[in-house]
Amino acid sequence: MSHSFINQHTVQDLLRESAGLNSTDGNERFKSIIHRLLTNICTLIDDYNVTQEEFWHAVNYLHELGGRKEAALLAAGLGLEHFLDLRQEAIEASQSSETGTPRTIEGPLYVANAPLADGHDRMDDGLDDGEVMWLYGEVKDVQGHPVAGAIVDIWHANTLGNYSFFDPSQSEYNLRRRIRTDAEGRYSVRSILPSGYGCPPDGPTQALLDRLGRHGNRPAHIHFFVSAPGFKHLTSQINLNGDRYLWDDFAFATRDGLIADPVKVNDPALIAQRQLAGEHTEVRFDFTLCKAQRAEEEQRITRLRALE
Repeated sequence: MSHSFINQHTVQDLLRESAGLNSTDGNERFKSIIHRLLTNICTLIDDYNVTQEEFWHAVNYLHELGGRKEAALLAAGLGLEHFLDLRQEAIEASQSSETGTPRTIEGPLYVANAPLADGHDRMDDGLDDGEVMWLYGEVKDVQGHPVAGAIVDIWHANTLGNYSFFDPSQSEYNLRRRIRTDAEGRYSVRSILPSGYGCPPDGPTQALLDRLGRHGNRPAHIHFFVSAPGFKHLTSQINLNGDRYLWDDFAFATRDGLIADPVKVNDPALIAQRQLAGEHTEVRFDFTLCKAQRAEEEQRITRLRALE
């Protein structure tokens, strides 16, 4: 049908009433957003001649998506979370000339309140025979000065691509730690090299991606929150160079400046210094934080997270 149907008074009156625009109660901004959303949905239905059966199929899909708790996964897979990052960067670029470490998506698998250690800690519980990883780096400001006392919150998958808490076979807070940087802004952890993973093959996110002709795989990566008083909270993650999905991440999280090079270490002196048993892989990544202009910039955004 043509847009003349959408523009009929009866339809426009329905959309206004549904969005509460005829009422003095409620939140005006929220009502305007809902009105735009309903108008766009109804226009799409009309433009593509969506049948009633197709509409209810979509509603049933949302039921399944919520039941499997994959809404955040789908938001990443459709590029919406990456879009939010790009938009926020554009806003901040117009307000400040400081440029720090790029942000990228948080993803849906963070768990709050991981154990906190000063300077260094071990992240794995020793039950996964994955390759030992020594992850380390520095946190600095845009002038290159170390940021002492910054909290580097780290989480990543095991060798099967699974995360503790969501994978009941793993111990509590396995591969999850918070490290407080030392006086030189340094942090380090002993862990294991993570594996990439794919969306649950029987889940609604992968079902939608299949209809789009897309895969649901992610490269090996490590998540970070980095925060310190007076600085903007940073949500980021690094991808490990050499992964086949490095530039084909279904979640669009790979970005220039966020790729780390794994390096094999077989120097006996360095191995002894790190108190490791033998050859391992080191991954170095340094963070640059920007000064916060407002107090709320020091905090991570509010969203549903485990144990928070």
